[in-house]
Amino acid sequence: MAADDDGPTGVHCRLDELLAARGMTLTRLSAIVGVSQVNLSVLKNDRARAVRYSTLVAVCRALDCEIGDLLVLDPPTSGGAAS
Repeated sequence: MAADDDGPTGVHCRLDELLAARGMTLTRLSAIVGVSQVNLSVLKNDRARAVRYSTLVAVCRALDCEIGDLLVLDPPTSGGAAS
């Protein structure tokens, strides 16, 4: 079980893409939402293991997007369950 702690979560954060589309930096987003650049970077680089709802709401409001625009499921890998 502990071995899974470093594995992929199956969720991709599109923060980098959303920031680029809006011409906003991570530094600016951090100032707007009150979340550290380090924590936003962890989220942006798909290294987050958990995210507070309040953080998701603040980020989505600042970027004028929905949570589903920010977080998307990774496609299933080969050998996984087929739909």
